[in-house]
Amino acid sequence: MVYWSWRSLNNHMEKPSLDTAKAGAMRFNTDSSQLEIYDGNQWTGILGTSPNQQTGGTRALSCNSRNDPAIPNTIDFINVETTGNAQDFGDVSESTQRNGGACGNRTRGLYVGGRSPSNTNTISFITFASQGNTQNFGDLSEQLRAKSCGANATRAIFIGGNDGPSSRNTIEYVTIASTGDAQDFGDAQQVVWNAVSVNSPTRQVSIGGLSPYTPYTNNCEFVTMSTTGNASKFGDLQQFKGHGAPACSATRGMVSGASAGSPIGSTNVIEKIEIATLGDFVDFGDTQGAGGSPAGASSCTRAVVMGSAFSGSYTNTIEFKQISSSGDMIDFGDLQAVGGSREGMSNGHGGL
Repeated sequence: MVYWSWRSLNNHMEKPSLDTAKAGAMRFNTDSSQLEIYDGNQWTGILGTSPNQQTGGTRALSCNSRNDPAIPNTIDFINVETTGNAQDFGDVSESTQRNGGACGNRTRGLYVGGRSPSNTNTISFITFASQGNTQNFGDLSEQLRAKSCGANATRAIFIGGNDGPSSRNTIEYVTIASTGDAQDFGDAQQVVWNAVSVNSPTRQVSIGGLSPYTPYTNNCEFVTMSTTGNASKFGDLQQFKGHGAPACSATRGMVSGASAGSPIGSTNVIEKIEIATLGDFVDFGDTQGAGGSPAGASSCTRAVVMGSAFSGSYTNTIEFKQISSSGDMIDFGDLQAVGGSREGMSNGHGGL
């Protein structure tokens, strides 16, 4: 069995597996006859599949919502490449759960923590290619809500969270293809909850959130997903805010709308970063309404914002824009029901 670095592949050279592989190394597994890549933790097969092959396009899911006093547990889905109204996917099994976190790879989506009606440590999953209710995946180490969640093809990473009276800076992870409890990854620099995450295939950036030091923070931190360890400073948002709608291509991350300010209000500003570099967010356009706590998801090229809290009420609007160009969101369609405080995920974002 052999592996190659990208340089050796380019030079058409073959090298034996004499040393420990580095993240990004590739090999041909002669036992399974499959090309594999080392993610820094394990060898994983390179699959010739795509969201289009699995589901007819990138599916984006909006999980749970809040429409006081009701807390529906429904999951809506759309095809990101098209426009139109959302359809029913299934339900989150914990019937009153909200304020969780959500993320996914090409095959599975995870719903993490939340209130049900008290805080829960449950991790649930869905299979994107089918429709149905969530199933049990495992548990977090604590009963927490509002964790910042992101995923690449193999790992899901959960940052921060809140147990009611206090917040956390803990980081945990799971391997998405398996089931089981979350494991310790490291610590964030700042204690935070209601942050959101964007991803490249190698890096996860946690954005803003609620902090015990200020009502909202503009702090952004990152981790290298194939390793374990503490988060490092990435840069700052233009605004102090939390629970915006995240979206990402393989190189660019953006956050649209959010709850913001003191006292709590909302914003329609869209901000973006280049994930491979470090630095502050810059202006990238506006959403149609100044809605707080929307769900965000994306394909590699298009971002969608689903539902929000707007001027003391809730909406069911879906908006979209291209990640590659600046400009404002435009109308996509409607969710099945009015509600904010949603969580989004997709099976075709740029982190995969």
